[in-house]
Amino acid sequence: MNKVQLIFHHIFRFIWNVIFIVSYPILATFGLVFIGLTYLFSGISKLLTRIKTNESIKEINTPEWEQISKEIDLIEGKLFKQIMFGPSCYQMRRKDGVPSVLEEHCFGRKIRVIEEGFLMERWNTVDAKKLPDFDVCLYQPDEDRLTSLTNIKCFDWHLAEKEENKLYFKWFDGTQGGEVKVAL
Repeated sequence: MNKVQLIFHHIFRFIWNVIFIVSYPILATFGLVFIGLTYLFSGISKLLTRIKTNESIKEINTPEWEQISKEIDLIEGKLFKQIMFGPSCYQMRRKDGVPSVLEEHCFGRKIRVIEEGFLMERWNTVDAKKLPDFDVCLYQPDEDRLTSLTNIKCFDWHLAEKEENKLYFKWFDGTQGGEVKVAL
């Protein structure tokens, strides 16, 4: 190094040392205050936990059997599984106590009434990775028969139109949609 570079090197080293010497106590104090506040709040939390142990912990109970649809008084359901940020799956049964094919499957909450019976969303799986995978089924309560009409791999579907013996279902999965025609 020549003399000019050596002088600049000593000046910048001196400035750096001054900055470090001035700022180090501030940074160290901040760290100690932060650690101290953490210990203080931890101690307060432990104290409050000891005081609050006398109260009992309340459990969240889900209702057992409930009416699924306001339109249908014959069927009731019990929550079987709820998909996080998604729909719920129910076990279904008849309210009148008659053993039914409904008890063998899991269904969604979506039930539509038509003249021939009830359109229901039967889940083919309850594994969240394989959803949506539903069969739209026709349940005929007088005969206690469940007939699969079509398979829809979408949460958003509805009965668009009904003509004589044909049903038109529309579905939309967020990016694409479609229509399915089914003969009864």
